[in-house]
Amino acid sequence: MQPVNPQGHPGDLDDYDLKDTNPQLGERWPNGTGYERFSSTYDLVEQMFYLYVRVEKAKDLPPSSITGSCDPYVEVKLGNYKGRTRHFEKKINPEWKQVFAFSKDRIQSSILEVFVKDKEMIGRDDYLGRVVFDLNEVPTRVPPDSPLAPQWYRLEDRRGTGKVRGEIMVAVWLGTQADEAFSEAWHSETSSVYGEGVLNIRSKVYVSPKLWYLRVNVIEAQDVVPDDRNRLPEVFVKVQVGSQVLKSKTCSSPTTNPLWNEDLVFVVAEPFEEQLLITVEDRIHQSKEVMLGKTLLPLNIFEKRLDHRPVHSRWFNLEKYGFGVLEADRRKDLQFSSRVHLRVCLEGGYHVLDESTMYISDQRPTAKQLWKQPVGILEVGILGAEGLLPMKMRDGRGSTDAYCVAKYGQKWVRTRTILDTFNPKWNEQYTWEVYDPCTVITMGVFDNCHLGGDGARDSRIGKVRIRLSTLEAHRIYTHSYPLLVLHPHGVKKMGELQLAVRFTTLSLANMIYVYGHPLLPKMHYLHPLTVNQVDNLRYQAMNIVAVRLGRAEPPLRKEVVEYMLDVDSHMWSMRRSKANFFRIMSLLSGMISVSRWFGEVCKWRNPITSVLVHILFLILIWYPELILPTVFLYMFLIGLWNYRFRPRHPPHMDTKLSWAEAVHPDELDEEFDTFPTSKSQDLVRMRYDRLRSVAGRIQTVVGDIATQGERFQSLLSWRDPRATALFIVFCLCAAVVLYTTPFKVVALVGGLYYLRHPRFRSKLPSVPSNFFRRMPAQTDSLL
Repeated sequence: MQPVNPQGHPGDLDDYDLKDTNPQLGERWPNGTGYERFSSTYDLVEQMFYLYVRVEKAKDLPPSSITGSCDPYVEVKLGNYKGRTRHFEKKINPEWKQVFAFSKDRIQSSILEVFVKDKEMIGRDDYLGRVVFDLNEVPTRVPPDSPLAPQWYRLEDRRGTGKVRGEIMVAVWLGTQADEAFSEAWHSETSSVYGEGVLNIRSKVYVSPKLWYLRVNVIEAQDVVPDDRNRLPEVFVKVQVGSQVLKSKTCSSPTTNPLWNEDLVFVVAEPFEEQLLITVEDRIHQSKEVMLGKTLLPLNIFEKRLDHRPVHSRWFNLEKYGFGVLEADRRKDLQFSSRVHLRVCLEGGYHVLDESTMYISDQRPTAKQLWKQPVGILEVGILGAEGLLPMKMRDGRGSTDAYCVAKYGQKWVRTRTILDTFNPKWNEQYTWEVYDPCTVITMGVFDNCHLGGDGARDSRIGKVRIRLSTLEAHRIYTHSYPLLVLHPHGVKKMGELQLAVRFTTLSLANMIYVYGHPLLPKMHYLHPLTVNQVDNLRYQAMNIVAVRLGRAEPPLRKEVVEYMLDVDSHMWSMRRSKANFFRIMSLLSGMISVSRWFGEVCKWRNPITSVLVHILFLILIWYPELILPTVFLYMFLIGLWNYRFRPRHPPHMDTKLSWAEAVHPDELDEEFDTFPTSKSQDLVRMRYDRLRSVAGRIQTVVGDIATQGERFQSLLSWRDPRATALFIVFCLCAAVVLYTTPFKVVALVGGLYYLRHPRFRSKLPSVPSNFFRRMPAQTDSLL
């Protein structure tokens, strides 16, 4: 198999929109005259019927006449589909406990044959017997019925005319994907997969490892003796947990009893596999550091803290010698040992961020004792996908083996892989508890590249995010979401993902409480982490989650976890910068529109509007207690008016908002560049010059803002003595006038002056504006 570069669907903007769908959700069972619909918890997917065959065991199988033993296995045949169990060597009473599932839509036979065969090393396998089932007589299992009990069947000969030695225990029934045997069953659609690839196509539920922040407070050290006794050491502490390494600052003055009192924070996961390595080192010069002592500590000896109360500090002896030294030297060293003073704890009051705060799906603290009750239930039916593009070449043609991954909170789900189709139907339903509605569920579609045991990376097909707070409670949303992916050549539609989503609230009171509660646990506000710490710790947390989930069976691979957690969201992108700039301009456009409208009122472009504004102004001046009620009433009415135009579907990826339609190809090429760059020097120099020009414009805007602020400060700083003297005299006169004049009169005069007719206006700037622009700024002192 070879990966291919998928060519996107035509760039029709309507094709990028969310589409309503009308799937036949819920369970429908035959009742003799048609199909009867049952209410069940599996009601957000389309029902798919399967013929299940459970092969339990066999007994009294005849041994081979040649070898005197039996290596039995079972072959289940339905039309052109064949499923096969593993074989046992030299066992006449084998137990397989294996389930086979055949899609009812693909059944082309009226009988089911279960063969028992003896595997031979050379030649054709021996036939031991068979059991034949008429599909018209197969029972239907309707949930929540208990599983169908398997029964013993006597084996028949090849012609079906008589019984032979041996019996097999089998259960055959007709069910749906809601059956508990569905996830572990061998499926007829995957008959071409073999070896380890069988494990990589099954649906699974994963749980992220429990992450903790490990806070190491390095307080001090005592009796630190350098190798050179003629100098005082310049000491710092290096702390390592797994691959995470942090260093304290070098002590401000050379001494044998250094003091730091510095916090170093790491991310660790249960079960704790790494140990805490503390190393005290002496900086001889910039390029040389010498270890003076170390200690290795297991993480399970440290206290788990749930709040901001300090934990007890402890002294730990430092070993100067490593392994392989003489025991006498080690005992002599321990008699007078250097030691380090630490305060170490596992922080249970923080939420360990492993995903971007913009798309966070969980905000609970690490310690389960601090969790609140859930406020709702999220149910997602992953129905299928349509119009997927070929992601690799197989047998000279394009092919896609798609599966879907959904992540919310600590729970990850992975659907089964549907082989060799551009329109896969999963119809799998999953449920999550919701502790905060202001969270996001992320669903990604991938191409499975591990079916033949090769080491290729699973390819990204697309991703969908849904913010729960945008969903109405108890409503089922059935939509087809476009899978939009940005490639170096532009935005491409890779297909559509069909979902059914329902958010159910459990308590209105708890929901109202959550909206007034802090977004993150209180420890994030009592002892906040710095921005750099949050970024670094998030990156370490993502690595830990990716490694732990990659060790599951089947593994959730690193490239999948990184894509779902937006590992590259912090990288520089000219396209994202433009998108964010225009987002800011969109926010300011409302204020700009209001200011323009007010300017037209002041210029009397529409005399009727200007007169009405004057009347409203006079009413508010005469009754100032009406100002705040009028503002809130206006916002209430605007909210009621906008209810008619409320969104009817969840938001989705917007190519216009993302500035993905008009982006320059070179900017996209820069966005997909590696870090550090792998491009030629001339191209990097061109991009650097472009970045300098953009930064120059930003620099000018920031300088103008600073200039206005410094002018405001210079009003009272006597930097311009004449201007400051004039301003303080004006302030004294204004204080006297405002003290003696009622506030209503001042507001009335000022408002009428500002709203005066253009006949009484001048085109020249006003006196206050002229005075303010003459104030000095610190631009004179810039080099």
